[in-house]
Amino acid sequence: MKLHIAVMSAGMLALTSMSCENPKSDPLVLIQTSAGDIVIEAYPEKAPITVSNFLRYVDEERFNTATFYRVVRTDNQPDNDTKIDVIQGGIGFVDSDLRLPPIVHETTRETGIHHVFGTVSMARAEPGTASSEFFICVREGPELDFNGKRNPDGQGFAAFGRVIRGMDVVSAIHKLPADGQMLIAPVRITSMRRVEKIAEDTDSGNVGGRR
Repeated sequence: MKLHIAVMSAGMLALTSMSCENPKSDPLVLIQTSAGDIVIEAYPEKAPITVSNFLRYVDEERFNTATFYRVVRTDNQPDNDTKIDVIQGGIGFVDSDLRLPPIVHETTRETGIHHVFGTVSMARAEPGTASSEFFICVREGPELDFNGKRNPDGQGFAAFGRVIRGMDVVSAIHKLPADGQMLIAPVRITSMRRVEKIAEDTDSGNVGGRR
């Protein structure tokens, strides 16, 4: 009986150890570009609709010919009293069979994901029109949140994740030559795919780790 209990205990300890070694984690997406690699962590529990849409584009390889094509900086938004700093990417403004139907707008008031340095969010026109275009914050942008002044409707933008590696690449893209807000030479996205983990020794562009 004692031996049986000892064996059972050892088995339970092994299972506990395995559980600790494989904790549940949020999905990671590796964006490989002509300017370098970017890793995004998405938050499906907080923004389920937006993350599901984004991951469908990734999993179905709809972004594999996409680009980062727009940069918004202090020097190229003279008509906006509320300034932001972001880079925008996706399929672009052209008609495309790769584009999926628009999704329901998840506000930052609902998700609790605010527009800070490295936040990934959805570009949109009216609420409920976001589909394929996304942007990355190069600095904190509270006016992009719910009740913010960047969009007159006050609904803000649907944040759904954060860059955890490669903000140096994002910042470099943000500084590239542009004609107004459109990059003269868009940065090609050569691949976007899910990854299980990222190299621990990759420190460049880290914004503070996963959360």
